[in-house]
Amino acid sequence: MNFHNFISKRLFRDQKKSRNISRPIVKIAIGGIALGIAVMILSLSIVTGFQNEIKNKVIGVGSHVNIIKLDNNVSLEPQPISKNQIFLTELKNNSNIKHTQVFAIKNGIVKTKTENEGIILKGIDADYDLSYLKKNLVDGNVFNVNADSSSNSILISKHLSDKLGLKTGEKILVYFVTKKKSITDEESFEYEQRVRNFKISGIYDTGFEDIDAQLAFVDIKHIQKINYWNTNEVGGFEIQLNDFNKIDSETENINELIGYELTAQSIKQTYPGVFGWLELMDSNAIIIISLMLIVASINMISALLILMLEKTSSIGLLKALGAANQDVRKIFLNLSFKLITKGLIIGNIIGLALSIAQLKFKFFTLEKETYYLEFVPINFNLFHILLLNVGTITLCMLFMLLPTLVINKISPIKAIRFN
Repeated sequence: MNFHNFISKRLFRDQKKSRNISRPIVKIAIGGIALGIAVMILSLSIVTGFQNEIKNKVIGVGSHVNIIKLDNNVSLEPQPISKNQIFLTELKNNSNIKHTQVFAIKNGIVKTKTENEGIILKGIDADYDLSYLKKNLVDGNVFNVNADSSSNSILISKHLSDKLGLKTGEKILVYFVTKKKSITDEESFEYEQRVRNFKISGIYDTGFEDIDAQLAFVDIKHIQKINYWNTNEVGGFEIQLNDFNKIDSETENINELIGYELTAQSIKQTYPGVFGWLELMDSNAIIIISLMLIVASINMISALLILMLEKTSSIGLLKALGAANQDVRKIFLNLSFKLITKGLIIGNIIGLALSIAQLKFKFFTLEKETYYLEFVPINFNLFHILLLNVGTITLCMLFMLLPTLVINKISPIKAIRFN
């Protein structure tokens, strides 16, 4: 053991037993480090948890990337495209693409005995991933799509169910306006009203009212028949990715692959307001973490200056015995490292304990109408926690270099006589 560590350990042990004026100051500094790292862990866990939950809700009903026909029409209903596309083989060979499924969209009006309400029907086929809908099902069942026959079942949102007083098992009428080619003139179109009778198979609730308020799921064959499409025509393709962080690059790659008649849009482009809001949270987390680091560093600087003031005679004695300024500086830097580490250990225990408690018992609740979630979400990421600890130690130790410069100005003769 070198003498730097030996003396710093003695000072660290003496600090626990001494009743000097520096003792409460050091305790405050350690408490500041502990509080800072606990707040940083909680802030990052909550922010990333909230972002993940909202992303999962949006992606759960919309996938990462949509491929539709390139059209200037501003309607939510995409124009039909063939589901037999050459590029599908290449998409399946992409390691970052998890799943590909077809869909179609049709606007309609639900009519009950007392109410009328706009609705967006999303037609799904047998290849549709139903795991997210099953996870958020609150009543009934998610219907299965059969390739040979069409299902008259419909899956509606809890918002729509509450608003219209609908229950599982009830039948509802949905009215549509369909455009078809004119019989007399093939270049012109006619509009006709069509109606379908559906039976509610289940009710889902994602909590994201902006999306599922009017969204209902039906067999895609109904939309094909209503729009006079053939069985090979669909509204588009939904693509699920393995890595959300690659969504922008994958969207560009898909656009280059599918040609100029089709276009690929990421979920970030479809809902820019939602993802802009989520990105803004990163700024809030950065501000909180920066403030905590600055406060913790200032506390440690104050504590170290007072410690050096108390140990001025010891510093002078060490320098008189031949210790260089750099050696004495290392002693106090080692002492600072031990104090910071102690604060980090306490802070990590507090931060992780509170996070685990919230994750298990859900003490802190939210207004679902405002935040789309019932409870404060927690997301554990060991890499983020490790990065916070390493960053705190590194930044605090860099700040500790400033007060140790005072050691250069301490004269051994005057320090030994210091009272």
